[in-house]
Amino acid sequence: MWILIWQLAAMGLGHGGLFLATPLQTLGALAQLAPTAAFWQRIVFSALRIMAGFLLAAAGGLLLGAAGARWHWVRVFIDPAMQLIRAMPVASFVILALLWVRSANLSVIVSFTHVLPVVYAGVLGGIADTDPKLLEMAKVYRLPLTARLRYIWLPGIFPSFCESCIAAMGMCWKSGVSAEVIGLPDHSVGDALYRAKITLSTPDVFAWTLVIVLLSAALSAAAAALLRTAKTRLCGEVRV
Repeated sequence: MWILIWQLAAMGLGHGGLFLATPLQTLGALAQLAPTAAFWQRIVFSALRIMAGFLLAAAGGLLLGAAGARWHWVRVFIDPAMQLIRAMPVASFVILALLWVRSANLSVIVSFTHVLPVVYAGVLGGIADTDPKLLEMAKVYRLPLTARLRYIWLPGIFPSFCESCIAAMGMCWKSGVSAEVIGLPDHSVGDALYRAKITLSTPDVFAWTLVIVLLSAALSAAAAALLRTAKTRLCGEVRV
């Protein structure tokens, strides 16, 4: 139904898809781009940097969230920075970041900073939701730290951590490609998107947008599967 609405809207605007490319024009542009080496080079270039920023943010958010839950002063110190990052527009941060790093590494920094607060909040929420009775039992029976981590902390944190990582994956791609559109690093998806825009190649703009959406969805599904597998192995759960 939405594809039909898309088609009717493009036909209504007319001008040969100049303002709104049709679904067939988008697929045709994608079919022309996909066989080229430059297409895959751009995807690899952007994906490696955006995923590097995501992985760094996931690890940093996990550590900072655990530290913030353990020591109140750490949380008080970190929270203003997280709120600032959440409130700051992507464009403003990208312009500032261009003063500090090369445009080729811009998507790593921007992806990292926009994913970090989401994962940090997820870890804090997961720790806060951990059953206090289980913690009291572990303290009474003097369970070792490894047992507490495996059977109490990890099962409590993982649901919230997984949800935050999956939600952050889409944000990661949006912020990373937005940074590339502004910084214009060579051989990136954002650079191709910008070049298609300035040449009024609307089908190419829609094709690259479709690629970004598909990559984000595929990597979100892969991240969810990997996190479920990690939870099963670390926490000793058996799938039914």
